[in-house]
Amino acid sequence: MAKVTFLGLGVMGYPMAGHIAAAGHEVTVYNRTTAKAEAWVAQHGGSIATTPAAAAADSDVVLSCVGDDPDVLQVALGSDGAIPAMKSGALYIDNSTVSAAVATQLAAAGADRGIGVLDAPVSGGQAGAENGKLTVMVGGSMSDFESGLPIMECYGARVVRMGDAGKGQQAKMVNQICIAGLVQGLSEGLHFAMAAGLDTDALLEAISGGAAQSWQMVNRGHTMVKGEFDFGFALDWMRKDLRICLEEAGRKGAPLPVTEIVAGYYDELSAAGHGRNDTSALIRRLSQS
Repeated sequence: MAKVTFLGLGVMGYPMAGHIAAAGHEVTVYNRTTAKAEAWVAQHGGSIATTPAAAAADSDVVLSCVGDDPDVLQVALGSDGAIPAMKSGALYIDNSTVSAAVATQLAAAGADRGIGVLDAPVSGGQAGAENGKLTVMVGGSMSDFESGLPIMECYGARVVRMGDAGKGQQAKMVNQICIAGLVQGLSEGLHFAMAAGLDTDALLEAISGGAAQSWQMVNRGHTMVKGEFDFGFALDWMRKDLRICLEEAGRKGAPLPVTEIVAGYYDELSAAGHGRNDTSALIRRLSQS
């Protein structure tokens, strides 16, 4: 069993850290809001640290799951950051969704100290985190991947190495690009179905077994028709992810015309006060137009 640190106990990190503890590892947690860390320890055991550095100092594996590039840089490399405090030979795994540039920056900082670093963003939403069934897309060396695999398998049903540092984040970008187009297409289809007076329950039963089927259709189709949008991954987080996708695509010379349009639609919904709705709320924009 390893000494593990988990930095960031949000809707994803909280259950992910719980699965690591349930597997028998000794877990220390850090969260900016101390009350959340106290609640986690009351539920799962382990211990609390007051800074990322204090949490990471004696750990074999340190994981982070926070919001955006500045948040990762703060917990990993800030004045009380984890990586400068980690012991040589330890492993840092970042489960956040951030830019590939930040992933390579962390890898370089780790290499300077003899610390392995993996960028390992996750997909599967809050339900996947709670059920320990996330998909984990990993960038980093094969040896570091093999070292971190037993920990990542605590919360990941599918853990795949994509290549060297930054490739995990780029794979997550592909995931979000695909989701954006799918949800917009599903929104338009369901909006048309309602305008045409179709029985949407019968419709979804009919088309969910064919070529139009998707995870979004099966898991969000009925709730989209009902106007229910409180199912985990907030559209404001998707806005952040699509911003990262578009910036990286610009650097790579890879046009993303549909993604750019859908990102604008999410911006409109956020400006209208729907930023905490889940990503399937794209249909709201059609019903209000």
